[in-house]
Amino acid sequence: MTRRQYLLLALLGLLAAAIAAAFQPAPGYMDADYYYAGGLQLAAGRGFTEPYLWNYLDDPVGLPHPSHGYWMPLASLLAAAGALLFGPSSWLAARTGFLAVAASIPPLTAALAWSFTSRRGLALASGLLAVFSGFYLVYLPITDTFGLYMLFGGLFFLIINRQASIVNRQYPSGTMSSIVNPILLGLLSGLMHLSRADGLLWLLLAFASVLYFRKPNQSLLSIFYSLLSVLAGYLLVMAPWFARNYAAFGSFLAPGGSKTLWLTSYDQIFSYPAGRITFADWWQSGLGAILKARLWALGLNLANAISVQGGIFLWPLGLFGVWHLRRDRRVRLALLAWLLTLAAMTVVFPFAGARGGFLHSGAAVQTVWWALVPIGLDRVIEWGVRVRGWKPERARLVFPAIFIALAALLTGIVAAGRLGAGSGSGWGSEYSAHSQINEYLVLQGMPDEAVVIVANPPGFWLASGHPAIALPDGDAQTVLALARRYGARYLILEQGSVTKGLMDVYDHPADFPGLVYLGEVEGARVFELQP
Repeated sequence: MTRRQYLLLALLGLLAAAIAAAFQPAPGYMDADYYYAGGLQLAAGRGFTEPYLWNYLDDPVGLPHPSHGYWMPLASLLAAAGALLFGPSSWLAARTGFLAVAASIPPLTAALAWSFTSRRGLALASGLLAVFSGFYLVYLPITDTFGLYMLFGGLFFLIINRQASIVNRQYPSGTMSSIVNPILLGLLSGLMHLSRADGLLWLLLAFASVLYFRKPNQSLLSIFYSLLSVLAGYLLVMAPWFARNYAAFGSFLAPGGSKTLWLTSYDQIFSYPAGRITFADWWQSGLGAILKARLWALGLNLANAISVQGGIFLWPLGLFGVWHLRRDRRVRLALLAWLLTLAAMTVVFPFAGARGGFLHSGAAVQTVWWALVPIGLDRVIEWGVRVRGWKPERARLVFPAIFIALAALLTGIVAAGRLGAGSGSGWGSEYSAHSQINEYLVLQGMPDEAVVIVANPPGFWLASGHPAIALPDGDAQTVLALARRYGARYLILEQGSVTKGLMDVYDHPADFPGLVYLGEVEGARVFELQP
């Protein structure tokens, strides 16, 4: 692979991400809203605080609240950097760093593929699959962690490749790489943890990598120093965040996240009060319900593995590639990383995992997968040459082109569907609806600092500037209790986002004391609260 080819792949990746970004006038869902809003807070000099509550897991005292008590801060830090450089109130500015990350993924994928085969055609095909990334494309240029996880995961395996080369004595044992590689693995695992809470798994994988790729006859003391180097690199990234958490919450890890271990439904994330989410309550739900939830999560996660990560029609080729390189320790480690992620998002966090957590976390090995698909296709071509009499030169030109064209077609279809080009329910429609609801409430006399209860609090704050708290997993009395504690003045129930306990309020808006029905705006029913 030449520098020009890597640069071309980077430009193509940037172009694809920029085209998707052009159809994203505003954040499109709560994750991106949260990271973007956190970035704006940082850029405005307000630090790690938030004028909204998107859950009640840490029993928040009130507003403003310490931010990133559930989600990790790196995506917000990257958004803040873009906002500071190019404009504090610009959605485009906040995404500049994410566009750069998206541009880096195709050449990184090609570099991984090159490390497996040293064949230019296969490496280029892998890079092009990363350009036409299917379901992932629309999420790469926005303020979320998909691109960050792909970048760090790909770099992780490139470092692993360097470590494997040292073990195979392609580098002298005393080279700088043998000293620096464990530190780099620690730094990358720290960056992955700073991106997502499940990134802690990658610290374990970094330790496993040092043990798995140790040099022959390496002394126990040398192994210990390597493991210590991994930990030092990790703490260099994470220690400041642990210190911040301790100052804000009194613990190194944010206190609310541990409660998600004992959820019996996804909506319980929004329980108020959150003290009822306990191990005893989880166990009391019954072993059958516990197992059923995990089987449900496993089914959805495997379906997403085939459709999203596997690209629908590419996954058999990827499996052929895995089988062909099954003795390669790098592939074994990537498979271990994927299986650990699947287990964590199925057994430990089934509700969050099935609702998108597995897609986010699994992105860390996506570059390896794209690198393996052309290798699998090459195995199929070799079979065709041997058994069916295909001409190898022509087959190696035509078949990769067909599969890349199919990947491009799939990417275009998926992107058009997700972005909603030409429809009134496209990307940014929620932001538009929140803006119109805010205008309606202003006409109704809403005070400047009025707190609103809504399904997407950071999204409503972005659209209106009003503080907001999350729609609870409860009934009308739960809403009124929230209003009393946090001074909430208005309730917004949006079609498709109403929790089960509030469906009766949505269906019969005039029947509940303390909830004064004001009217309907953009399919949302708006209430004034009088607790």
